[in-house]
Order: sequence, then C-alpha cells, then structure tokens
Amino acid sequence: MKLKQLSVTMAALFVAASAQAADPKLAIVYDAGGKFDKSFNQSAFEGAERFKKETKIDYIEAQAASDTQAEQMLRSLARKKTDLIAAVGFSQSQAVAKVAREFPKTRFVLIDAIAKGNNVNSVLFKEEEGSYLVGVAAALASKSKKVGFVGGMDIPLIRTFNCGYAQGAKSVDPKIETFSNMVGTTAAAWNNPAKGGELARAQFDRGVDVIFAVAGGSGMGTLQTAKEKGKLAIGVDSNQNYIHPGFVLTSMVKRVDNAIYEAFMQQKNGTWKPGVVYKGLKEGGVDWVVDKDNRKLVTPAMEKRVNEAKSNIINGKVKVHDYRTNSTCPV
Repeated sequence: MKLKQLSVTMAALFVAASAQAADPKLAIVYDAGGKFDKSFNQSAFEGAERFKKETKIDYIEAQAASDTQAEQMLRSLARKKTDLIAAVGFSQSQAVAKVAREFPKTRFVLIDAIAKGNNVNSVLFKEEEGSYLVGVAAALASKSKKVGFVGGMDIPLIRTFNCGYAQGAKSVDPKIETFSNMVGTTAAAWNNPAKGGELARAQFDRGVDVIFAVAGGSGMGTLQTAKEKGKLAIGVDSNQNYIHPGFVLTSMVKRVDNAIYEAFMQQKNGTWKPGVVYKGLKEGGVDWVVDKDNRKLVTPAMEKRVNEAKSNIINGKVKVHDYRTNSTCPV
C-alpha cells in the first residue's frame, strides 16, 4: 500500500514538473513610447500582467528606442529560444519580418502592422470606428461647434484616427469645424508633452472646446492643457478618463491589452496561429468609455446617440472610411 502511494505521489510530482517545464518562454518589446506612457504601450503591459497574474508565468520585457534597436532586441530574444515575442508598434514591422525569417521556430505577434511569415501573427485595429464614436461625443459636447485633434507622429495610422473622428463629428453636425495638428514626424513625437500642450493651447485659443489627443506621452500635455483651460480632452488607447476627471470627456480605447493577453494564452494553450487579424467594434478591439470619472460629462442623450452610432457601425448601416485605403478623408 505504501509503495503504491509512493508511486502515485512520484507520478504526480513528475506530471507537475513536466507541466512547469512546458511553460512557454515569452517576451514583449515596447516601442519608443515606453510601457508607462499611460496609453498604447501601457495597455500592452497591462495585458501581459493580466496573463502573468492568472497563469503565474513570467515574461521578459524590453524597450526599443529605435528601429535598429528593435531588430537587435528581437534577435537577442530569439537567440535565447524565446517561444513567443510580442512586438508593440508599427515601427517594429521591418525588424519583425527580418528576424522572423532568421528564427523560424520563434513565434512573433506584431501589433499595429503587418509582417509576413509563417511564424508571425499581425494584429491590427479598426481605429476609424472607435474614433468615429468619440467624434460623435465631441460634437455633442462642444458648445463652440469647434473640435480639435492633436496627433503624435504624422503617419497614416494617426491620420486614420483623425479621419474617423472628423467623420463622427460631421455626422452630428456637417457644419462643425475641425482642427488638426501633429506633434512631429519622427518617433520623438510620442514623448513631447510640452509640444502636445502647446498645440492644444493654440487650438483652444481659436475657439476649440474639445480635443482628441492621439499622441502617446505627448498627449499627456494635451490633457493637462484641457484642464488648465477648463476645456475637454479625449483620451486614447488606454482608458485615460481618470487622469483629469471632469476634463476628459471619454477615451477611445484600443484593446492592445487583450491582443497581448490572448497571444500569450494561445501560446500557452497550443492554439496560437499565424496570419492577420483585424479588430474593430464588432470584435471588441476598439470602443469608447463611460465610467465614474466621466459620468457627469456624458449625458443620457449623448450616451444614447453614441451607442446608436456604435450599433449602426456593427450592423453595417454606417461604414466608416479608413484613411489608409486611399490616403484621403471624405470630410
């Protein structure tokens, strides 16, 4: 009897040890914004942390300040026989494509861009759909009938946010005025809150009373300036309503956290697949947020109108133009 119990115990220990040994080796590489940008990268970090909390499986972190550095970091992680590497941001697309070819046994998840390869899963979002919703909210909240946009790096992705936002605002009032500025044309544009605040101040001085900030760390300057001016801002990527309660009308959330969480979990469960995935309102990839921090700013009528627009996009009654399809915006 004792020998039988000992055998069962040893078998159980062997199974446990095997399971532990099978834990995937995971890594995440943030872009120039850094994991504490309170926006895009932080959302990715939160997804990785949720996975870690649920599974007790840790992961390696790195931050790439440039495209060259991203390639070096990805290659270094692949050489360590990392099973899955999550690359956060379009700027890492070329690096992922190159390193993925060199290390076919390592899997890659690329956020916000497409890289070809049988070991690459590219996750993109329909930013225009979420931006349309906050454009509707901005137009309904604006008293001056002038709404603004402050983008980070001037690239098609950020113009997509701007175009979706303008379409949403114009759907409420075709005569509403829209203003737009970009922080810069290099990766430094994501980390310049002073410039983000300066651009917002100029727009507020021209009569704008709601600004959508899509600028990573630079957007913090826009949100701060909205508070100083007693105006409204709209957050992006992560829920930023809490940053300046009463001055952040809403946030257009982009569920990068879910994308990272799902990729890590798929690797753990053996269900990971390569390919390209698009996540919009229907897929839960983007949305707008109403919570305790902005509840007083969003009237029941405004919430109803925005949610009607959301339903119409999901069921196909409203088609939001994606700037990236032809590099133009219809409004």
